[in-house]
Amino acid sequence: MDELEIDVVAEVDVTDPVLVEGLPGVGHVGSLAVEHLLEELEAESTLVRRIYSTEFPPQVTVEDGVSELTCAELYAVSVPDGRDLLLLTGDHQAQTNEGHYVLTDAFLDIAEEFGATDVYALGGVPTGELIDEYAVVGAVSDDALLEDLEDVGVEFRDDEPAGGIVGVSGLMLGLGERRGFDAACLMGETSGYLVDPKSARAVLEVLEDVLGFELDYESLDERADEMEEVMGKIQEMEQQQQMDVPTDDDLRYIG
Repeated sequence: MDELEIDVVAEVDVTDPVLVEGLPGVGHVGSLAVEHLLEELEAESTLVRRIYSTEFPPQVTVEDGVSELTCAELYAVSVPDGRDLLLLTGDHQAQTNEGHYVLTDAFLDIAEEFGATDVYALGGVPTGELIDEYAVVGAVSDDALLEDLEDVGVEFRDDEPAGGIVGVSGLMLGLGERRGFDAACLMGETSGYLVDPKSARAVLEVLEDVLGFELDYESLDERADEMEEVMGKIQEMEQQQQMDVPTDDDLRYIG
């Protein structure tokens, strides 16, 4: 197998498409968001490309006993009364620095084939603590893109995220700008401890406002409720562990 192989699954016509990337990352925010888009827009979605690479982990996924080599997938989505979408999803990112560049260039190549000029990379930014209000932090490839995103509530903060944006989401901005794309990264705040459906919803609500479509969030809210239940159990366990810590009196030797 070559370092990069792209299967053409289908050819479709799209109107003024936007590439939306949602590969796994902090809190799985981006991947959850794109999965929800595909779930809600399934009737209008067509799988158009599968991207295989030796930069992905050496494994297969198995469903109902049938294996599938690890890959990324690109779906074309027809959006009534709005711009069409190219949704990039997958279970893994590259394992090496070089691989991130190879794969991001390939994703942008495909976007160009379909005539896309705009890119939105979706992800999470860790807070390290549980949060109630989910802000969306942004970064863009050109300052001309700032105002429209600020108008829909995206926050642009000095020196945040700390250390920059790594992986495909970061390179969508860096390589995208060099290739003439208008690129933005939308990052939902998340604790970073668990999969975070609430953060994914916050990011999707911004994307709705920017691109002019509407989603139902019932299934995503159900996942959020499940995660809150899990988090509640974890907090109970932590509290119990703190209560079980022995005091100095407990540790005193009596014999």
